[in-house]
Amino acid sequence: MPSLRHTFVALAFLPALPLLACSSSSGGNQATPDSGTPQDSGVDGGEAGVGCAGPCPASKVKYLVVVVQENHTFDDHFGAYCKAAAGSNPTCNDGPMCCEAAPAMDPSGASPQMLADVMTYDPDHSSSCESAEINGGAMDKFVTGVPCSDARHFAVAPGAVMKPLWDLAAGGALADRWFQPVVGQSVGNNMYFARAQWVFDDNQFGPEGAVGVSCGFLAQKKKYTDKTIGDLLTAAKVPWTWYMESYQRMVDAQGGGNCPDAPADCPGMLSTYPCNFDPSDNPFEYFDATRDKPDVLKDLAKLDADLAAGTLPAIVFVKPVGYRSEHPGNSSKLSDGMTFVASIVSKIQASKYAADTLVVVTYDEGGGYFDHVKPPATNTADNKPYGTRVPTVAIGPFAKKNYVSHVVMEHSSIVKFIEWNWLGMQTGQLMGRDANVANIGSLLDPTATGVKVPE
Repeated sequence: MPSLRHTFVALAFLPALPLLACSSSSGGNQATPDSGTPQDSGVDGGEAGVGCAGPCPASKVKYLVVVVQENHTFDDHFGAYCKAAAGSNPTCNDGPMCCEAAPAMDPSGASPQMLADVMTYDPDHSSSCESAEINGGAMDKFVTGVPCSDARHFAVAPGAVMKPLWDLAAGGALADRWFQPVVGQSVGNNMYFARAQWVFDDNQFGPEGAVGVSCGFLAQKKKYTDKTIGDLLTAAKVPWTWYMESYQRMVDAQGGGNCPDAPADCPGMLSTYPCNFDPSDNPFEYFDATRDKPDVLKDLAKLDADLAAGTLPAIVFVKPVGYRSEHPGNSSKLSDGMTFVASIVSKIQASKYAADTLVVVTYDEGGGYFDHVKPPATNTADNKPYGTRVPTVAIGPFAKKNYVSHVVMEHSSIVKFIEWNWLGMQTGQLMGRDANVANIGSLLDPTATGVKVPE
């Protein structure tokens, strides 16, 4: 958001990959196209779920919902949840005793502050600042030592505020080594959900030609024609959608040449971010093939209708409006973000899709907050450095329970799983980090998925 805010052969030379046939072992019977009613899954044992939206996947995970929140590190969100000593590298996987708490002091000797529910301060989270604070993996310049250091960067949220997310982690699988793909601000990291590789740093550009871009803060604009995971899904006839809160309000206002008024409950009452839709929050808005296309970009209100009508796409991304995304600053509230995440999970769990859906909650980047774990080595796929850890939780019947995964993962791991599960088990099709990052199998129960998803 604005500061308020390997090698694989080109796809053209690959033979056509067969789509997996629908069967009880691969997830059930395919739904009748455009029927609007999910069909009986035919899965062996247990209560029947729904049919496949498009070609059936490799595992029993027939639907994936990815909720993308903003700008928090693992330490600031789970530093008081985890109980193992900082730096102890636990090898167990059973709940809070098997992930590291935030340290009592950072390397400079500073103690953490409490991250208040109402966030009035937005840390500097530019790539130049974060690189200096990370300091080659020493993680010792967040509080002091470089011009952008600040004592408020070392903060830990209390359990009273974080309980909804902590409860989801206790009932699912927590990734304690999920890193933001590249140092810096949101847009550069969001691009890994679409391209699984570096496109540009920080919030350097807005999406040229997108609805609402004139109401944003990004002066420079750019658009691209590169292939995204969305293009591969569309070509394979696997339906997917990015649901964005406040999108329709922006469309309606832009139709009259205006920016929308702020919602009554948004702190600051701004007509721009974080009170209204910002197209830079959706990486697919930067690409010609997917920009503002109604089949792959919908207002969040349509999620309820699709759940009720049985028309949920197989792959779903969900993004709240800024003041419900937990983005620090502008008096946004952590608790509003917790409420939003819990509401999306509850909607899925109360729907006919509950038995067939994996929900993953993650955060685009760390927002400039301190985290004590050294990032991995620079990824050789694009030679760009990792940033801090971000909170990530897998939820639903396919997720391991009260489990902590120590496998190093990042946003490209979601792309890799999509390729594996829906695109013929062929990973690396975007010829980026999807070729060399870990898949998300360490978070999933192979008994539930029907097949072991690779780690």
